[in-house]
Amino acid sequence: MKNSKIVVLVGVAVLTTALCAVAVAQDQATAQEVVKKVREAASTLSKTSDLAQFNEKQGPWVWKDTYIFIQDCDKKVVAAHPIKPEQIGKDLASVKDAKSGKSAFPEGWCKRVDSAPSGAWNEYMWPKPGEKEASRKLAYCLRAKGTPYVACSGVYDDKATIAEVSKLSSGK
Repeated sequence: MKNSKIVVLVGVAVLTTALCAVAVAQDQATAQEVVKKVREAASTLSKTSDLAQFNEKQGPWVWKDTYIFIQDCDKKVVAAHPIKPEQIGKDLASVKDAKSGKSAFPEGWCKRVDSAPSGAWNEYMWPKPGEKEASRKLAYCLRAKGTPYVACSGVYDDKATIAEVSKLSSGK
């Protein structure tokens, strides 16, 4: 009788752990979701150029553990940011990798995005929303046609490579 109770308790513990792992995984955006949302955002910007919607913390451009942010490549500044509004108007080159202190979007970044019709990926350290500690972020950025704007979003991932996620956005 005691053995069967132990087996049941162990089974419940294993099941609980598995369900928690699934719940956590569902709260993390995937690279596929990031590509889809960035493309939607770039398309929306191409039609409206309305930046206000991208500053809404509770809006449709914030989901799971990530969000869309907008860069203005004519002015070379952050144009919209729903999580860190203090970033708006900040020079792109002054947006720093949270660990290295180097520019997350160095000189030539906008040209790199423009030269990649399917968008460009960038890697840097940045805190997840609501956290202070920086995590590895792979950001996907795509030019909104007919505008100075670049729509970006990222996935927090310690294992994926730029080469792997680039395949998702290039369709290869």
